[in-house]
Formats: sequence, C-alpha cells, structure tokens
Amino acid sequence: MKIEQIYTGCLAQAAYYIESKGEVAIFDPLREVQPYIDRANEANAKIKYVFETHFHADFVSGHLDLQKKTGATIVFGPTASPSYEATIAEDNQIFEVGDIKIKVIHTPGHTMESTTYMVIDETGKEHGLLTGDTLFIGDVGRPDLAQHVVSDLTEEYLAGHLFDSLRNKIMPLDNDLIVYPSHGAGSACGKNMSKETTDTLGNQKKTNYALRPDMTKAEFIDEVLTGLTAPPNYFPQNVLLNIKGYDSLDDVMKRANKPLTPEAFELVANQTGALILDTREATDFASGFIPNSISIGIDGNFAQWVGEMIPDVKQEILLVTDAGREEEVVTRLSRVGYDATIGYLENGIQAWKNANKEVDQFARVTAEDFAKDVNAHNDNLIFDIRKKSEFEAEHLVGAINVPLNEINSHLASFPTDKAFTIYCEGGYRSMIAASILKQRGWDEFSDVIGGFDEIGKLDLPKTEYVCPSTLL
Repeated sequence: MKIEQIYTGCLAQAAYYIESKGEVAIFDPLREVQPYIDRANEANAKIKYVFETHFHADFVSGHLDLQKKTGATIVFGPTASPSYEATIAEDNQIFEVGDIKIKVIHTPGHTMESTTYMVIDETGKEHGLLTGDTLFIGDVGRPDLAQHVVSDLTEEYLAGHLFDSLRNKIMPLDNDLIVYPSHGAGSACGKNMSKETTDTLGNQKKTNYALRPDMTKAEFIDEVLTGLTAPPNYFPQNVLLNIKGYDSLDDVMKRANKPLTPEAFELVANQTGALILDTREATDFASGFIPNSISIGIDGNFAQWVGEMIPDVKQEILLVTDAGREEEVVTRLSRVGYDATIGYLENGIQAWKNANKEVDQFARVTAEDFAKDVNAHNDNLIFDIRKKSEFEAEHLVGAINVPLNEINSHLASFPTDKAFTIYCEGGYRSMIAASILKQRGWDEFSDVIGGFDEIGKLDLPKTEYVCPSTLL
C-alpha cells in the first residue's frame, strides 16, 4: 500500500493518492487532475475511485475531470446530493482498492454529508483516517461555512452534530491510527490548526482542545464557535460549483489562452468591463502598473486572496503576469472557481510601457523612514490591514485595524483629505490594499516595505504581545 499526501501550500490543502496492487483512490483532488493521472500511469495503475469528504467551500475539486478522463467512480458520503453521477455511500460501507479497504464513516458536523474514510491495509489492520474537514491537527472543521447554501441548519445545530461525530465515531478508535486531514495552518476552514499535517489519533486526543474527554456538548459548541470571523465571500459559490458541477479545466484554459497586444488588451478591457488582475510581486507592481488594475501576487496565498477580494467567481478577468506564468495563474484561479479569464497581456507590462500606454505608480517607504516620520510627528494616521487576530496579538500604538478582507466595506475609514500609511505583516497584503485604494481614487498614502516584520525591529511604541487564541 502506498499513501501519498499531496499538499498545496497556497490553499493549505491536502489531497491524497492511495495505491494498492494496480488500483488507485484519490481523495479530495485539486482542479488540475493531470498530476494524479501521471502518478497512476507511472505506476501502471488505474484510478478506480475519487472519494470526496464533503462539498468543499474553499476550493473547486477535480473529481468531475478525473471521472471524465479516467472513468473513476466518484464517491460521496451519506446525505450528499450532487447534480451529477456519483455513488452515495452508506455508513460503514466498504470499498476495495487492490488489497486494501476503504471504510466509510459518516461524520456530520462540518457539513451534513461530511465523511471520514478509514484505510485498512493488506493485513486487515486499521491504518489511518482521512478526516477531511471533520478533524484537523489541533483543531476541527468550522460548522458555519456552507450550511446556508444547502439548508437552513444553524451553526449551533451542526456543531452539536460535530460533537457527536467526534465522540461516537472518531474518539473510540485506536490511538495508533494516523490522522490525514484535508487542511493545515492557514486555511480558513478552521480557526487555529497546527502547521503539522499528520499525527496519531492518540496524540490528538491528548492535545486537540476539541477532543477533551470531559467536555460537555454545550462547552464544545461554545468553544468551536467562539472566535470565528465571517467566512470568505467566495466559499458559498465554490460549494455550489462542487454540488452542481463546472466547466472542464481544459475548456477554461482554452478560453484564457488569448495573448493580447496592448491595444487589444485595452480594447477588450473597455468593451467587457473585465477586471485587470496583476500577479507580479509587490515591488514590480508599485513601480508601474496599468491604471485601475488590482495587485494579487502569484507568489503568496494567491487563490485565497483572489477569493476574498473578487466578489463574483464569474467576473471576467484580464491578466498581467510575469512572462511564462500565464498558465500557472489561470490554473490557480480555477482552483477557487474563477473560470472567466479571457486573455492576458502579451509580453507583460514592458509591452504596455513600450506602447507608451498610461502607467500608474504609488509611494512605498522603508520601515526606517516610516519610523523617522512617526517619531517626528504625533499625528500620523496609520492603518494595520492584518487579520484581527494578528492585530490583537501585537500592533503599533495608535494604529487602526482594517483587515484586508474587510477593506471594501470599510473604505469610509480612510481619509480623503489627509495622507496616511498602511502596513501588513510582510508587504504582500498591503500591496493588495494599496491597489484597491488606488483604484477607488486614493492617492495620498504610502505602503511600508516589509510591513510589521520590519517595523517590529525598530524603536516604535507597540502593544504588549498577547498569544492569539485564534488565527482567523
């Protein structure tokens, strides 16, 4: 038996490849499925099943393309009702993959169809649990992400189901079982999960707050729901795509593969109202960009911030990328359901400049120059656009917290008659914020290069550090 965790850092997501005696099962695959097919072909194996732990909210699964390209059977747990052909398994049903068995354990709570899959090896020994979003390392799945999309169930009701699933289905199992979750630290599907991506169930029983044996259901519900922020805006749309289906990634790539001259790019932008998305790194963007474009750098948590900052997954998009990275960008957009890329600027921003098209810029300052200015004046207006948990842990005295994911609904917080400064942790998110502010008409502001990582090293008044209880 071979079990491989395929971890994608920008989504903090884990898919799984399990192979035995020429047969393969894939669990919670990403949208681009060719790597799974290639793995199976290299092993002279056939993909037999695609198991889904639930209808995902944070990404669009690749199960439909895998089914189409390999003939694999899609499997969901009990109560799932997809709009396409799939096997809806019964609780405790067994599926055979080569010499191993996959046992279905219905664990509702994160969502009502949420299912854990137990792997039983060739000797009949229970090896591990693919827990999806039911159980993470150090945390459990949020019960507030998808319930309003498919039902009117409350988050309290789902949290109660999650308590029962963990106590009655998971915790009685052997301590030496390996827990293979679908997410790690950085995912919005949990509030404080570990950076580790596997562990033993026994260790989780000792260390995971949600598995505390003396916890009552009421205490569990309160602890699981405390500290949650609003789910990212794109989550409900991704749930519906996973339930109802979506275009093949091959078709998405064909639509997007349209290199455009500066003149054609400008014409298409004006005719369609497409959003111009610039995926270059922060320094390159700040030094020159197409007016009204939004910066979300590809070398960061790209998919998550696209999902947070672009409200509609059907929004038409025109790309400005580093040369040769167009296909990568389109693929990563598709992972979170943004399938409406309609072209890209051929030869990138340099072609735009060579055509003498208008270019915008904005100011950035080093942390040292920022500190000098703060020390010289007592009326500096400073905005910290990190998450609430980061801000509450430690921040500059006097800074105002406007988390990046809330910036569009809090634009009135930024003055129009006075200069101000923005910062995040390292400069990635503040560049996104800067591009949005610039697009909306602000000019008199600056962004701190290196963000709080650099500011924190300097002699500026900061609040006392408090260890955060949530990472949301």
